[in-house]
Amino acid sequence: MRRRTESTPAGFGAATRAALRRSVGTKPRRWLITITLLLGLLTAVGLTAATPPDELTFATLAHPVQSLMSVAVPFLGILLAHDLRRSPGNVRLAPALLATALLAAAVGLLGALFCAAALALAPEGVAPDAWRYAGNIVLGGVLVQVVARLIGVGLGLLLSSFVVAALASIVLPLGLYGLLGAVGVVRPARAWLTPYATVQNLLAGDMSVLEWAQWVAVLLIWGVGLTAVGMARLRPQGAAAGSPTPATAPERSHH
Repeated sequence: MRRRTESTPAGFGAATRAALRRSVGTKPRRWLITITLLLGLLTAVGLTAATPPDELTFATLAHPVQSLMSVAVPFLGILLAHDLRRSPGNVRLAPALLATALLAAAVGLLGALFCAAALALAPEGVAPDAWRYAGNIVLGGVLVQVVARLIGVGLGLLLSSFVVAALASIVLPLGLYGLLGAVGVVRPARAWLTPYATVQNLLAGDMSVLEWAQWVAVLLIWGVGLTAVGMARLRPQGAAAGSPTPATAPERSHH
């Protein structure tokens, strides 16, 4: 009992801080975060240099920057999910998901900062309405990254291989988007069923009530739903692993 108490923080805040530390606690994870942020920064700088000044707006920068960063963000969620898989009794889900959302929001805010800095420092001026919907787009970027990381958590819980889960986080959402788009009669379903359709709406900055409803549907399917299915699959393993632990621990020490 003592070992379990030490390894599992008692309070919600302490557990959240522990999950945050765990998320950046190894060199590969810190490199993954660094690469994600560099991808956003370099994209913002490159687009600023390549886009004609009269077409340069916060929205035209934010869409590719946040979209490209959201490709790598699920990988961090997959790593967190594998922490849950390895120690289902020692890692609390709610604080871990809160830490996931906080880190994803930080990535989204930094992506917005890169876009704002690139736009403000553009050497040849920008479009007259360059900052239109900037506040909404910043919020949209945060929500894009939160959903992306939750997708990683869900797939990481369902798939034991990091490589397979990482590929699935790219292929499944984009594959479904392309598949639904190829069939005219079901094309409208993309807005309700695929993350990329809601990314386009969020990063345009002018969301209607219908588009917010579509985003909630995508969040429930890809964020909440995937995670719930993964935890349901994990829970029996955790229960089975938890009961024999006291009896089997001495046996392991002999090997």
